[in-house]
Amino acid sequence: MSDMPDDYLDNHYIHRSNWLRAAVLGANDGILSTASLAIGVAAASDLREPIILATLAGLVAGALSMAAGEYVSVSSQTDVEKADIEREIIELRETPELELQRLAEIYEKRGLKKETALLVAEELTEHDVLAAHVRDELGINEISQAKPIQAALASGSAFTFGGVLPLIVALFLPIDNMEYFLYGFAIVFLIILGVVAAKTGGSSIGKAIIRVTFWGTVAMGLTALVGYLFGATL
Repeated sequence: MSDMPDDYLDNHYIHRSNWLRAAVLGANDGILSTASLAIGVAAASDLREPIILATLAGLVAGALSMAAGEYVSVSSQTDVEKADIEREIIELRETPELELQRLAEIYEKRGLKKETALLVAEELTEHDVLAAHVRDELGINEISQAKPIQAALASGSAFTFGGVLPLIVALFLPIDNMEYFLYGFAIVFLIILGVVAAKTGGSSIGKAIIRVTFWGTVAMGLTALVGYLFGATL
């Protein structure tokens, strides 16, 4: 028998998936997009003001866009879920025997004997028929259920936090070789974010570091190239 408390055993990482996905995506985009934008401007200009202005504009626009986009996206998912639940309510009212059989077939496919599956379906139907069908037939539960406001706030706040970091670099580090400072600190920030996200989600830290370092370098390198080409034509 395990000595670990029940609340520890029940604390699975999947319970964090909704807000963790939105927060990590927002922070990653905040760091990467604002740093890339700042690097592109820094590669084309020797002045601090354009770099700060571009970074700040990218930060504000990106945070608002991220929050709005996440809200619209997750709201669409919520609409689909609500429509499916309404359809299920109608089916339960019009064809309860057929719905009971469908539920029993689901449990049978999961490994229960036919008689046991029917018994489980009948008992769950007596307890809360709609909840049983929403969870087991539609696959909607408290963990996977879409939460637009939560996702929007998490994404917007995380983007703002991530975008502030390159802005601080642009404000206070020497203007000479600014693009290299921005790249170096952005990679460090991305690595820290990857490690925190991996530990919070229980995934591989090494894979997270490789992923953010590679794609971060690609994004910022291409943006710097555009900045150099633009600066050379001025």
